[in-house]
Formats: sequence, C-alpha cells, structure tokens
Amino acid sequence: MTRGQGPTVRRRRLAGELRRLREAADLTIDEVGEKLECSASKVSRIETGHVGVTPRDTRDMLELYGITGDEQEALVQLAREARTRGWWHAYNEVFTGTFVGLEADASSLHAYQALLVPGLLQTERYAHAVIRAMRPDADEPEVRRRVAARMARQELLVDPTPPEYWAVIDEAVLHRVVSGPDVMAEQLYRILAVAKMPHVTIQVVPFGSGAHPGMEGPFLIMGFPEQADPDVVYVDSTSNGLYLEMPPDVRRYTLMFDHLRAAALKPDDTLEMIDEAAGRFAGQVTG
Repeated sequence: MTRGQGPTVRRRRLAGELRRLREAADLTIDEVGEKLECSASKVSRIETGHVGVTPRDTRDMLELYGITGDEQEALVQLAREARTRGWWHAYNEVFTGTFVGLEADASSLHAYQALLVPGLLQTERYAHAVIRAMRPDADEPEVRRRVAARMARQELLVDPTPPEYWAVIDEAVLHRVVSGPDVMAEQLYRILAVAKMPHVTIQVVPFGSGAHPGMEGPFLIMGFPEQADPDVVYVDSTSNGLYLEMPPDVRRYTLMFDHLRAAALKPDDTLEMIDEAAGRFAGQVTG
C-alpha cells in the first residue's frame, strides 16, 4: 500500500477541507446544520473526522459553500474513497477509534513505551499475558480476539512499503517479567530480530539516564507523506487514547522524542543490552 492513501487518512483530509471551506464561506456550524436540515453536532463530527460523510452530504455541503465544478467533484470522489473498509474493520469490536487506520497509513512511527514492549513488537504469548493482565474482566475468547488483532497490526512492518519505525523503550521493559522467563526470552529475541530490518530502529533509555521526558507516559507520533496530512500524536491509555493534532502539541512531543533518543543508548549498544537480558532469561529456562 502506498503510504498516505488509506481511508482513514482520506477521511481526515476531507474533514479538514470541509472545515476550511465552511470557514472561508463565513458560516458557523449551527448555520450549516440549519441550512442542510441536520444537527450541528453531525456537522461538527464530520469536521473533526469522528464520523464519515457520504458523497451526497459532501456535495450538499460544498454547494452551500459555493464550491462547484472540478473542485467539487474531486472532494466528492475523496468522500467515496474515504468510505472504503480497511482490514481492521474485521476487528471493529477491538479497534474502536481511528488509531489503527492512521497507523496503517503513516510513513513514520515514533513510539515511546515505559512499561511494556510496544504492540508492533510483541510476541503472541507476551501480548496474551499483557492483555489478560490489563483486562481481568475479559473472557478467554475476547482475549484471543484482541491478541489476533494485535498480531494483524504487525503485518505493517513487513509491508512492501513499510513505515520508518523508531521505538524508544525504558530499560524497565527489559526487566519486567511478563508471564515467565521463557516468554521474556522469546520476546526479547523477537525485538532483536525485528531490529535487523532496515526501516526499524530500537533504543533503550537506561536507568542511569535518570529523569527524562518519557516519564509522563507512552506516546506515538504518526507522520504522513502528504503535506495536507499533518502529524498526529497518540497518547496511550488503558481506556481511550488521546489524539493531539495542534502544531504546538505535535512540536512538544517531537521535542520530547528527540530528547529521549538523545538520552537513550545508541542502537548497537541497545541491542547488546537486549541480547544480554534475553540470555539471562533463556538461562533461567534451561538452568
């Protein structure tokens, strides 16, 4: 898949254009809702990309804004393309937000994790243990479904045109024993294998670095190839993640990530640390 051409990004791009054109027409959201005989909340959700918009609604809005001809047809076509279904719709009970669609379309992914191995690097057994621990009320079929969804996400890293993936993790991730030493050994060797891919960089922030910007919590910066699609920061949480798109917020997290990279071990030194930790866990299994 060509980066930046998926339905989620197209919906986001269309939402931004509709908002810009409404403002250029000097109309409020309430006025648009009144003229199109729909609720203002619907217009607002369309403009924020929280809901899709039909080609017919797109055409009605554009006519109201005085947009006709080729420009109108191009945006109506964008609305059609934004309504296609991505692979993640098969897991719609797991992926409730736009996160996976944005992740699947990003050209760069800069991730920080303080407590866990990032999802794109997790083994199946590690993911199962983590999801089971974080969702104690879930039954086994739900846990397995969530694990399967996480494994499907990882296909992104072996895509013919994969994103540039740069993950910074805290050293604590290497020592937190999830499930058992056999699972940890398998998990850390998995990270080493993925790190050999030319588009993947892994760094560890050692305990000796002291306080650092990542102590605020995990986050992911998603970059896109088109200038029309600004970067998005996803701040992770166990319930609903937070999406930050305003330039000052994106700049702040970009600066945080730069500081984390500077505080972390160099990639080669990182892999040595991970290899040593994997060897210790493997020794506990065989010993």
